[in-house]
Amino acid sequence: MNTPVFNFYPHMRQFGLIGRTLNYSFSQTYFTQKFYSLGLKEHQYDLFELATIGELPGLLAAQPNLVGLNVTVPYKEAVVTYLDELAASASRVGAVNVIERTSDGRLVGHNTDYVGFRDSLRTFFPIRGEGGRALILGAGGAAKAVEVALRELGIPYWNVTRGRLGPGLTYEDLSPELLAAHALIINATPVGTFPNNAECPRLPYEALTEQHYLYDLVYNPTETLFMAKGKEAGAHVKNGFEMLCLQAEAAWDIWHGNAR
Repeated sequence: MNTPVFNFYPHMRQFGLIGRTLNYSFSQTYFTQKFYSLGLKEHQYDLFELATIGELPGLLAAQPNLVGLNVTVPYKEAVVTYLDELAASASRVGAVNVIERTSDGRLVGHNTDYVGFRDSLRTFFPIRGEGGRALILGAGGAAKAVEVALRELGIPYWNVTRGRLGPGLTYEDLSPELLAAHALIINATPVGTFPNNAECPRLPYEALTEQHYLYDLVYNPTETLFMAKGKEAGAHVKNGFEMLCLQAEAAWDIWHGNAR
């Protein structure tokens, strides 16, 4: 992709989030508050709903001050073909949630989701090794970031999807016995996200115990039905807000040339 060079206006640095539906997102509030606390009056963060990822070049052409983007569902994988370069983190995960637009107009894809999830999980899930087996619900861009984090932490896992994908599991495979063998269950799908609060992944929730840890990457609502059903069974639960904050700070480091 030959990206045209843009003339950036020094008085304005614009950031934003791209996705299909963004009414649930907290990213704009998070960064707007951050800019205010740092006194960065020339910074702003906007939401850009794209009906298809093919609208991205038009957005970039219309926004010459746009220097950084977050990427959310369903474009974390599809956006790759529109980028000039992938950082090591994005190549490793196979998905992009942060775009850096360099001063010469090049688009570099990064992944900070796996960093945010990894660091958040460390404080939530104490088990490592064979006793810490995990089930990842989903196989999209967010799930790929979770996979990389679990491999770094030495936690064995299976992916669970609606249809059988390679060696993974389906929801029909989730027997009480299988849940008993997997202490950590991670919802890496958008199921249960506002406004669809009454939805949750199809699990035998009655098989959960106080030995289980349920991590939902969804953060709006703060307690999803997936989490509520886990709590009813005595399981430990956590939403994705801390992950959101950690990945956002890692994105901020990238946009300011301090990538970790």
